[in-house]
Amino acid sequence: MQEQNIPPRQTKRILPPEETISFIPLGGMENVTRNMYLYIYRDEILIVDCGIGFADETMLGVDLLLPDITYLLKTKKKIIGMVLTHGHEDHIGALPFLLPQLPNFPIFATPLTAAFANEKLQEFGQQAAVRTVTFDGEDVRIGNFTVSFIRVTHSVPDTSNIFIRTPLGNFYHGSDFKIDLTPADGKPSDYARIVKAGESGILGLMSDCLGAERAGFTPSEISMAQNFERALRETPGKCIITTYSSNIARLNQAIAAAEKLNRKVCFVGRSLVKAKTIAQRMGYLRMKEGTEVPVEAVRKFSDSELLLFVAGSQGQENSAMLRVANGEHKEISLTAQDTVIFSSDTIPGNEISVNALIDALAKRGTRVIYSDISHDYHVSGHGSSGDLMLMMSLVKPRFMIPISGTFRQMTAYKQLALRLGYQQNAVWFLENGQELIFSRNNVRKGQKFEVRSVYVDQISGEEIEGFILRDREKLAKEGIIILIIEVQADNGQLAGPLDIITRGFSSKDTEIISKLLIKQMKKSLIPQSNRVINYVHIRKHVEEIANRAIFQQLRRRPLVLPVVIEV
Repeated sequence: MQEQNIPPRQTKRILPPEETISFIPLGGMENVTRNMYLYIYRDEILIVDCGIGFADETMLGVDLLLPDITYLLKTKKKIIGMVLTHGHEDHIGALPFLLPQLPNFPIFATPLTAAFANEKLQEFGQQAAVRTVTFDGEDVRIGNFTVSFIRVTHSVPDTSNIFIRTPLGNFYHGSDFKIDLTPADGKPSDYARIVKAGESGILGLMSDCLGAERAGFTPSEISMAQNFERALRETPGKCIITTYSSNIARLNQAIAAAEKLNRKVCFVGRSLVKAKTIAQRMGYLRMKEGTEVPVEAVRKFSDSELLLFVAGSQGQENSAMLRVANGEHKEISLTAQDTVIFSSDTIPGNEISVNALIDALAKRGTRVIYSDISHDYHVSGHGSSGDLMLMMSLVKPRFMIPISGTFRQMTAYKQLALRLGYQQNAVWFLENGQELIFSRNNVRKGQKFEVRSVYVDQISGEEIEGFILRDREKLAKEGIIILIIEVQADNGQLAGPLDIITRGFSSKDTEIISKLLIKQMKKSLIPQSNRVINYVHIRKHVEEIANRAIFQQLRRRPLVLPVVIEV
């Protein structure tokens, strides 16, 4: 019998699943604020930043916007830690609102950032939770992630970019920075560590893109010192500077000019006083003994002896600057001899409130200096096109994701990358909630998670639902009508005169509405044939009739609130 050669059985080789890292922005894309980003490896989530956004004039009764953390609340993956890049509100301001909703995990930040963040948590009655790390090259191990804080220059001290090492590859989170060779605090970016990170191989660069449309390099902070001194010399009365409370370097420059010219310095406004106190305690803010005077003592000095730092550069409601402009501050009044300097940019969305503030100041005859008429008193903390291209060249990433900007700024950023020789597919645009998945050799978009707008009342900390915002908008634009209707219990017929309360209408329109609705209700509320009256149906019916009649007559859509009373 001939022996047969039987081939060995072929076994199918099961390959291990491809290792990936997911990057998901929960905020910070499509706009400048609400910065919050997730890096996900296997079942571990590392969070970078936790910032607020600012309401615009259409968001009636809203103080703050928050990142939507629904994904974090629903996922089965574990949050293993959070790192904070710097102490601006749009990067740390959401901590007291969101941390109570999340499990405990370690949070790390550089010294001043940690101090600002912990102060904010304690202000809301929570425990200080942010641990301090340094810029000395110390690595922080968080699960499978290893992070390093690299010093960069920005408009608040101790700003860092985050170098993130993972088993799959390295990432450089380049949040808010500029290339300032002569920073006011004498602490330039750590270019050696940036280069070293780039030489290790960077899979993804997540980069600030806010200034991508500006040509050249952003000017240095050092130029501000002589300008403040000149302004003080030219001002015969009080000099008032309004800026971001966290801009400690800017405060130091103006304080130095005031001390040189023998002017006393006063801090006005809670946020400024708080930032000053923290920075002074930690040695970041420098002021000679006897330079500062409390706001209650300013009237003891002549106006020419004073430099005031006043909070409220964005025209915030109830801010010290707004009260000064409106003549409502009990200690500070303006004269034509005074100068008010806006040493800040207008945050997108705040244009109307800032312009209104400038108009209120100008109406008082006070000299007002702001960015539209002079660039001598503010330079951006964000890099321009030259800064951004230099960062790309130092980091040398395979892929780039522009963050903290609008789509037009993302587009400008991509053009810069193309000028440096990168291919079209090297730059990725994301929306909030869009997952980007990195493998060792490629990148692709993953799931798109729904991210809603989260509105918050700053005082109560309570979330404001979208439908409430829509009602407020309708109230503001279209007015409100309250209809108090008495109906007979046995047949649902109108039982007495209609009471109509209107707000937001002229007396003539109110008269038209009253006559119209009385007529319509008498016609519509027909007696029912049985005893059972559906009051929910009556209210809805009354609302529909009123809305239709008022729109036909006045072309307005007010908020109609029917109140049905059984008699």
